[in-house]
Amino acid sequence: MKKRSIIGLVIGCVISLTACQTSKLSSKKLGKLLSESSTFSQNHTGFVLYDLSEQKEVFNYQGNRYFQPASNTKILTYYVSQRTLGDSLPALKYVANADSLIIWGTGDPSFLSPSMPASKVLSFLKNSPQKIYFSANNFTGKHYGPGWAWDDYNDDYASEISPLPIHGNVVGFKANGNGLLANPAYFQDKIVSVKSANNFGVTRIESSNTFEIPQGKAPKANFEQEVPFKTSNTLTAELLASVVGKPVTLIDAPLRSNAQTMMSLPVDTVFARMLHVSDNMMAEHLMLMCGQILAEELNVKKGIEKAKTNYLTTLPDAITWVDGSGLSRYNMITPRDLVMVLRQMYQEVPQEKLFKVLPAVGQSGTLKSLMPKTDNPFIFAKSGSFSNNYNLSGYLVTKQGKVLCFSLMNNNFVKPMSEIRKEVVKILTEIYQY
Repeated sequence: MKKRSIIGLVIGCVISLTACQTSKLSSKKLGKLLSESSTFSQNHTGFVLYDLSEQKEVFNYQGNRYFQPASNTKILTYYVSQRTLGDSLPALKYVANADSLIIWGTGDPSFLSPSMPASKVLSFLKNSPQKIYFSANNFTGKHYGPGWAWDDYNDDYASEISPLPIHGNVVGFKANGNGLLANPAYFQDKIVSVKSANNFGVTRIESSNTFEIPQGKAPKANFEQEVPFKTSNTLTAELLASVVGKPVTLIDAPLRSNAQTMMSLPVDTVFARMLHVSDNMMAEHLMLMCGQILAEELNVKKGIEKAKTNYLTTLPDAITWVDGSGLSRYNMITPRDLVMVLRQMYQEVPQEKLFKVLPAVGQSGTLKSLMPKTDNPFIFAKSGSFSNNYNLSGYLVTKQGKVLCFSLMNNNFVKPMSEIRKEVVKILTEIYQY
């Protein structure tokens, strides 16, 4: 028997007979696209397609295999957060006494973030007549997620996790004549010149907040770079003091049961940012906030544990989920798990809202350039990629208006990622025609 016939027989065995009989979509053709793809020939590939109106699985190829989801993990984070956080983000916990204002962080990632609109938090702190005290006693988590690459510390996508994030936990550097302007200005005097053969760029010393630039080299006029700063409770108090214009004293006080909650921005503002540009910092801190609500601790791990128990008990396969962003290669999930989550999301979130918060192929976010620009996108999904992995999971509206959800995952390839993306588009476009 020829090799191609054997592969076709294997794929035929994993396709539901009922789905083949009831769906107008040709499962045989989809199977052929996968089995005969030279692009996917050495990949670990899994694909599940589900018809939401008929509530039937249309196609399943290795849907029970485990994959590293990368930023497809943010689908879990979004699902849990929209069920947990309500309409607005909690910005601060506080107790106001006659002469003191004690504050605790909630993990709100929007406070003075360069990518977020302003909230009322800063004016609240500035206008407070009391002395301000900050406690991080309720934060019991880690500043990095399990399995994060240690040498990503200088990259803007790997900012640290902290109880009261400020400025997005990054320093923004912009060209200013022959030098650099740091934002926040607190870090301006922490820029040092060193001998280096590298092109102009900013590199933080790993263990400190000293930022090195090449000596004798000037930045280009349009130079911009964001570098995570090394967080600490002391630094948070100092940064707060610098923006509110008065001292902020660090104390170690347990979160009080009578603490009030100040609300911040609408949650959808942060959800859209997290999903559209795949913002890791937003994702981690959303799960941190879920930890405070679900487990009464600012702790991503505890938040995930509670979320799995509270919301994800119907998944067909047990998942390994360790962070909110998907930066960790320890995360493991199957395509049929992701399709189950997408199904639940579709039942609980109005379609218009759901499709707005997700990137649209050819129109917005990380999927804007996946296909030619269009005013009528037919795929609303979340990509997930790091080296050797590319996954795409979400919703597809066919030419006939049928809404499907899907998860097409590709791991362990050595081909250029652009080739994998093109093949994914080819398969999904084929589905769109039905």
